[in-house]
Amino acid sequence: MLLVLMPIQLAAQTAIPGPSFEQVIALRGAGSPAISPDGQAIVFTMRSAEWDDNRFDTELWLARAGEEPFPLTRTLDGSSTGARWSPDGRWIAFLADRGKKRQIHLIRAAGGEAQPITRVEEGIGSFRWSPDGTRIAFTSTEPESKAMKKRKEKYGAFSVEDAEYRMSHLWLIDVKPDPWPAPAETPCEGDAPADSLDTAGKDCARHPKPRRLTEGEAFTVGSFAWSPDGRRIAFDHRKDPLINSWMTADLSVLDVETGVIAPLVQRPGFDGSPLWSPDGAWILFGTDDGNTTSNYYKNGQVAKIPSTGGDPIRLGAAFDENMSSLRWTPRGLFFLAYQKTRRYLFELDPDTGTTRLVADAPRNIWAMDFSDDGNTIAFLAHTPTTLREIYRASMDDFEPQRVTNMTKQIETWAVGTSEVVSWPSRDGTPIEGVLFKPSDFDPNKKYPLLVVIHGGPTGIDYPTPIDSYVYPIPQWLAKGAVVLQPNYRGSAGYGEAFRSLNVRNLGVGDAWDVLSGVDYLVDQGFVDADRMGAMGWSQGGYISAFLTTNTDRFAAISVGAGISNWMTYYVNTDIHPFTRQYLEATPWQDGDVYLKTSPMTNITQASTPTLIQHGEFDRRVPIPNAYELFQGLQDIGVETKLIVYKGFGHGITKPKERLAAVWHNWQWFARYLWGEEVEIPVEEKDEEAETR
Repeated sequence: MLLVLMPIQLAAQTAIPGPSFEQVIALRGAGSPAISPDGQAIVFTMRSAEWDDNRFDTELWLARAGEEPFPLTRTLDGSSTGARWSPDGRWIAFLADRGKKRQIHLIRAAGGEAQPITRVEEGIGSFRWSPDGTRIAFTSTEPESKAMKKRKEKYGAFSVEDAEYRMSHLWLIDVKPDPWPAPAETPCEGDAPADSLDTAGKDCARHPKPRRLTEGEAFTVGSFAWSPDGRRIAFDHRKDPLINSWMTADLSVLDVETGVIAPLVQRPGFDGSPLWSPDGAWILFGTDDGNTTSNYYKNGQVAKIPSTGGDPIRLGAAFDENMSSLRWTPRGLFFLAYQKTRRYLFELDPDTGTTRLVADAPRNIWAMDFSDDGNTIAFLAHTPTTLREIYRASMDDFEPQRVTNMTKQIETWAVGTSEVVSWPSRDGTPIEGVLFKPSDFDPNKKYPLLVVIHGGPTGIDYPTPIDSYVYPIPQWLAKGAVVLQPNYRGSAGYGEAFRSLNVRNLGVGDAWDVLSGVDYLVDQGFVDADRMGAMGWSQGGYISAFLTTNTDRFAAISVGAGISNWMTYYVNTDIHPFTRQYLEATPWQDGDVYLKTSPMTNITQASTPTLIQHGEFDRRVPIPNAYELFQGLQDIGVETKLIVYKGFGHGITKPKERLAAVWHNWQWFARYLWGEEVEIPVEEKDEEAETR
């Protein structure tokens, strides 16, 4: 074992090579571009770490043609998101919590102070401008009933599982921006007259009150879209807001003036995310075409239907991947999709259903928006050597112009390189992965190997200059290691058949893919087979747990929010259909497949030192999975440590706890791969002493 060959070196190895953990976590990130109707300006989000408040803040930035981007909003103790331009391009509406839950705010595109236009008790879900810019439709959750409030007063807090929830519905508000808002003005709430006082004793702003468009307990509203003439709203709705009810989503069309709702698509499975054709004759939508038994891993479909009703027509049937970010412009119907580790822009012909590639560079395109005429696109993209940047391009020649310079943050860092590698798995299945190498990589040297496994399982890894989350990949590269991120069977980007390969074979086939990738790299001659580690979060944590109990190839393993026992997981998770679909049975129908694919089945074979990381309130992979693996490893004498991140669910979403999780992984693998005993610093560094 490693500990016999490499004695522990005490204390001194606390220096972190490369950028600090804090620097990586604090990297600012651009996202969600929204282009002005005339294509001359782009508003986008900027995410940053607020260490003092221990949160990640998102604000809006604005980039006008020919000018440098600048910050547009600042929401104290909250974020500004969801920017949408008014049809005349004069105003930008956005969502922010500035004192009373998330409300719609307006700010002039020319700059100035933002003003709230809603004051809805439960806040705003999503919103859309009407085509003429005089109204905004939005969704909001129903407030808690008086009966429920009285029950809490008498009996305290309790709930009946899967039986108590509040619906979301559509509302409409007239938009009359005030170019000279008084600082104390806020929108009136409830039925208060416009000249009354709000709850804080301040004058109410002279804003119209919202008008309800849908109501009742028959359905809850999801996504929606205005018709081009502004007379109708297409929306999807499901029986209730419970997480697994998304498969009951149907489509209807609302007449805004009369309130009449006409059903459009009603059948089993998901039918939703409506999108109107520019002439208003058709509605495009996403669908599972009635599939409720394998839609977690099968391709989603795209269909169109006459806006007045009729039979759905499938589009793009020959395209073997999921289509996302669909946009129907006067110039055409466009979407984004993976092609292995790349993500390209495509066009979908709404008449023939055929697809064509529009742009394959920059390498990975993540989000996009179009000007009103469809001739100008704003999009978010990155390459193996750049961070995600905002770009603008003409659809005539598609020669992207970079709007942001986020990559400047890492221009002095020795970040190493990343490339796609491939190998055959144990059963012959071709597998790809991303190999990260140090900047001074020498193929004649032997390097420790860290295997970082993505979640999903329909996640995907791709070349990028910086990758981290809770794994200190840049620092491991700087320390002199190589990192492999395998796109194991089930990953996105490789088509429906590949995504289905781990059905009834979870863990088993996944382990084949990981271990065959390790063998491939060892055979290349630059990996030290005695110094290898594996880790992952969520599904990646499950595969790591499976490796812990089924192989002794690794010197150390880290299991992040991982499944240890499929039966334990099935009865505790909030997404029961996921397990039923991938294992094609409940535990009571086929206990053998649950045993075959559960890490705990072979717990007595485990020998690898294993770190376990888990969020205290994780609903997706509930924490009993962590305790079960932890106790099992303890019982058989395998060195293990369980770290519970207090107050968190399935992800570590605050910078300080993410910093802690990075340190925990650095410490664990330093001990077992490098023989170093790392002490995690608690006191702040003496910066003055460091400069002396």
